[in-house]
Amino acid sequence: MLAERIRQHLSADAEIVVAAKELQSYRYNCEGNPDNVHLVVKVKTESDILALLALARELAQSEQAFQVFPISTGRNWGYNSATPNRPAVILDLGALNKIRVIDANLGLFAVQPGVTQQQLRDFLDQQQLAFMVPVTGAGPSCSILANALERGYGITPYTDHFGAVTAMRAILADGSIVQSAVAELDQSAEQLIDHTYKYGVGPYLDGLWTQSNLAIVSELTLRLKAQPQAFEAFYIQFQHDTDFEVAQQIVFQILRDLEGVVGSVNIMDRRRVAAMMADNPNGRAAHQVMSDSQVARIAKDYDIPAWTIAGTLYGRSKVVLAAAKEVKLLIAGRASKVLFSSSLLIKAGKLAVKLFPSLLAKPAKMLASLDAGIDIMRGIPNQVALPLAYWRNPTTIPDRNRPLNPATDNCGLLWYAPLVPMRAVAMRDYINHIRSVCPRYGIEPMITFTNLRHDMVDSTIPIVFNRNDPVAMQQAKACLHELVSIGLTKGWVPYRLNLEQQAELISDKAMFWQVVKKLKFVLDPNNIISPGRYSL
Repeated sequence: MLAERIRQHLSADAEIVVAAKELQSYRYNCEGNPDNVHLVVKVKTESDILALLALARELAQSEQAFQVFPISTGRNWGYNSATPNRPAVILDLGALNKIRVIDANLGLFAVQPGVTQQQLRDFLDQQQLAFMVPVTGAGPSCSILANALERGYGITPYTDHFGAVTAMRAILADGSIVQSAVAELDQSAEQLIDHTYKYGVGPYLDGLWTQSNLAIVSELTLRLKAQPQAFEAFYIQFQHDTDFEVAQQIVFQILRDLEGVVGSVNIMDRRRVAAMMADNPNGRAAHQVMSDSQVARIAKDYDIPAWTIAGTLYGRSKVVLAAAKEVKLLIAGRASKVLFSSSLLIKAGKLAVKLFPSLLAKPAKMLASLDAGIDIMRGIPNQVALPLAYWRNPTTIPDRNRPLNPATDNCGLLWYAPLVPMRAVAMRDYINHIRSVCPRYGIEPMITFTNLRHDMVDSTIPIVFNRNDPVAMQQAKACLHELVSIGLTKGWVPYRLNLEQQAELISDKAMFWQVVKKLKFVLDPNNIISPGRYSL
């Protein structure tokens, strides 16, 4: 039996999971993926990773041959959760959760796969180290390392999370451990310099380990942003849908002219914000979009405009104060309303809610969401974004006072996340595309643009569906398929793909993927690590 064979090769610290009840948490997923989970190996040491790979190589040509699907925390909700796209031994790296301080003064920290956003936050607080965690909307329980390997991003100053990675430790299928040439050339006892310089000497290999199946990354070093002396969040509202082009131009100017002071900037439409504020007016089991009148009613109750810009300013107090003035000048009366997190209006609203909580329940909810959003901008992880995954979950109402897990709670969620040209005409065409396609499949067209730089924008469209409804699940996947296929003809290319999309879109006719195939054959000739993941 394979489980027994694996047990013999690993240390007593490793755990082999074969019981159906214990496997179930790995089988849950948000995407409607088939159940390919039959054996899980949970390791606590790098030596057990090496031992498992050695056994996989030994058995590669036998009837007991197996492949390995590594996960960090398995909370890749909306892309594949913890479920592989074909039968494989899941290698759970969640117990590898050590944090190393490389240099606290320089802000360099090494993390293993199991280190979560909350664990890093707690570590920094306990050590009284004033740095920001590279948070995402996925929440406190998600892996820092895995998000960087997926080339994820956030709204804090170091928006590009892989861009903040300075060093990696990668394990190849043959058991080789690869670090940069700088690390191998450095003969000093401390060996610091590799952690400070991202690109090393010679060909840059670390990028090969991201969005790939070429290696297992057991540790990476992050450059963390020091907590700024001053912080200011700003919210710019536009009452009419036709104001989008003005909003887009303002964001472009803010990011171009205030680079280094402003983080990423989000533009959200009314339906996206409404889903954050209110329950689904059609009921959580319904597979239909909100009517215009329903959206208008929610917008009136919560004072939600057609478009909302949310951004942040970081830096020295005088710099942030001057930047806030520049933002006001750039807006110059072109918006319906402008709010800053330090404004008297927000402070007065919080006081009123505190004095009259029963009379101001809806404003209280909005202010609480605002506060949670500000924490995210400060690098403090929370679950403010997760309830969206539950918007069409008829069996579970999200309780932010408990840890949320959309997969185990049976939420239906897929993501469409294309890169879109930072041009008003292209973005308007994209908006029309989303609003045309999604309703035809019963999917709520909720739009967010995340502008990482003045010339770069990604859009995230959450495809939320009732996971208990097979028709709704089929419609959700068909919606994603049409969004992607038409989008590609427009030049809107996803920056991330779920496993089903990878199988569909990665072509052996493309030279890029032919090169990846050659690399895979050289580095992993027995196709042991994550077969089919970002590869042919």
